[in-house]
Amino acid sequence: MSEQSLSIDGFGAAVRDQAVDIHGSPMSAAADAPKQAFIRATEIWIPTENGRQLVLGSGLYGPLSDFETVSRETRFDYDEGLPGKAWAVGHPIVLKDLTGSYFKRDEAAKAAGLTCAVALPIFNGLQPMAVIVLFCGDDREHIGAIEVWHTPRDSIEMGLVDGYYGTAEALEWSYRHIKFMRGIGLPGQTWDTGMPVIMEDLGRSRRFLRWESTERVGINRGVGIPCGRDGEGAWVLTLLSALGTPIARRFETWVPDSSRNALTFAGGYCEDISDVAAVYGYIALPPTAGTLGQVWQSGVPAISTDLSTEPEPIAVSAADAGLTTMVAVPVIAAGTLKAIVAWYQ
Repeated sequence: MSEQSLSIDGFGAAVRDQAVDIHGSPMSAAADAPKQAFIRATEIWIPTENGRQLVLGSGLYGPLSDFETVSRETRFDYDEGLPGKAWAVGHPIVLKDLTGSYFKRDEAAKAAGLTCAVALPIFNGLQPMAVIVLFCGDDREHIGAIEVWHTPRDSIEMGLVDGYYGTAEALEWSYRHIKFMRGIGLPGQTWDTGMPVIMEDLGRSRRFLRWESTERVGINRGVGIPCGRDGEGAWVLTLLSALGTPIARRFETWVPDSSRNALTFAGGYCEDISDVAAVYGYIALPPTAGTLGQVWQSGVPAISTDLSTEPEPIAVSAADAGLTTMVAVPVIAAGTLKAIVAWYQ
C-alpha cells in the first residue's frame, strides 16, 4: 500500500470539508482551545471466582456518580451486555448507540450523557482476565478516534471493523476504504510487531499513512494496542488523539526485562512534559512496584487513583505534570505478558 492510495474515494475532499465545518478557522486555533476529556468513564470488569459472571473491579467515573452506582450493582453473564458480549466474541467491540441495543444500563448512560462505548477484552490464552469499557459522549467539539482493526488468519491485509470518531465522521467513511499490509501504518506496525506502538507526531510521521487526513482535523498522536483472544487472527485497537481533546494526557509502554526481573520504559509521550524518556531514563521497576507491577504479576488491568503511592519516578513525574489517575493495560500473547500500556489523566 502506498500513500498515494489515500486520495481515492473522495477522501481528501471529505476531510477538507470536515475540517472547515469543525473549526471554521486555521488548525492552529485548536491548539489554544481548552483540553477536554475524550473518554468520560473507564471500567474494568473481572470474572467472579466461579468464572460465570463479570463484576465491576474498578472504575473511573469522574462526576458520573449515579452511573457508577448503577454499574456497581450490575453483573454480566457470558454474552450479556457489552462486557459479556466482548467476553464471548473475544475481541474489542464498538457500540455507538447505547439505547435500544443489548446494552443493559441504557437509561443510566443516557442520564449521564454517555452515547458510545468501546469494550476491550483481555485474555491469557483462552482464559478471560478482564474486560475494559471506555465511554464517550456526543460533545460537538470532541475530535479523535477509537478504532478496531482486524485481519483473519492467513490474510495479508488488515481492515477497519468499527470505530468512534467524535465529530470527525468523515474519517470513518474514508478509513473503511483503506487496507493495511503487515508493518504498514499504525495498525500494520502493531500487527507486525505484536507490541504496542506509539506515534507522537502523526503530522510529521510518514510511517503513519493517514497523516495528511488526521492532521487536517487536528489528530496528532496515535497508539496501537494488539489485543483479542489467541488463535482468531490479529486484532488491533488504535487510539487517535486530537489537539483539543486528547484520549489521555500521557501514554507509556513498559516491557519486562527478564535479565533484570524488572519493567523498563519502552516509549511514550506526555502533553505536559516534553521528554518522558529523559524523565524515566534507565529506571527498572521491580515486580512489586506499584500498579504496573501489580498488572505484570496478575495479568489483570488496573486503575490507580492515587499516583503519590506509585514508585517515586512515576509519582514525581505525575505530580509535576498534574496527573491524578492511571489506567494500566496488559498486552498478553501465547500466555506471556509482552508489555503494559499505561495512560494518565
